[in-house]
Amino acid sequence: MEHFLYLFVDFFSIFFPFIFSFYPKSNFSKKWKFVWPAILITAIPFIVWDAWFTSMGVWGFNSRYLIGISLFGLPLEEILFFICIPYACVFTYEAVNYLAGKDYLQNYSKHLSILLSCFLLFSGILNINKWYTSMTFILTALFIVLHVRVFRSAYMGKFYFAFLFILIPFFIVNGILTGSGIDEQVVWYNDNENLGIRMGTIPFEDTFYGLLMILMSITIFEWMQTKKRSSHTS
Repeated sequence: MEHFLYLFVDFFSIFFPFIFSFYPKSNFSKKWKFVWPAILITAIPFIVWDAWFTSMGVWGFNSRYLIGISLFGLPLEEILFFICIPYACVFTYEAVNYLAGKDYLQNYSKHLSILLSCFLLFSGILNINKWYTSMTFILTALFIVLHVRVFRSAYMGKFYFAFLFILIPFFIVNGILTGSGIDEQVVWYNDNENLGIRMGTIPFEDTFYGLLMILMSITIFEWMQTKKRSSHTS
């Protein structure tokens, strides 16, 4: 049964968000025409990135917890990760903001974005010799800068607020995958390519890797909705 562990993690990550997607008062399933393209478009560069880093030995996978099917040089479970986790996170983003009723961080989002992008860009350049740290931090910083300077996104406050809640299941899932509560790691990391700072068993960089993946999905999700609304009003 341990060969199914990663597959079970994927399944249970999406199971409850999928079930609650049909909640009548806020029916997330009605937005699937925006959700699935956003997730699949985001998945493409992340799968390429993942396969590249796997081939370089930046990280890898423990066959003990895999069913043994591979695609593009990655375990099937890892491919499903880029579908199941973003779905759960976009659902959480929508659910949290539906329940919150307002944008609590609207007035602070630009300052948060500037501070976060400066920290990530500086840290990424300072650790340019570490592949995971530098690429994750620099790409995340640049994407946040795009939101501030180019997109001028009005939803960044909502994103940051929801991300605080997303971190809870994100850390549970990543904790399991990096060895919390099990004998070995499902996903191992070469600490020569990261800062070597762990939050429990989770590399510090994973937080921002996840932030970038989720923000990219939400960016496309929000853009597609805006485009649809614009076409109806024109």
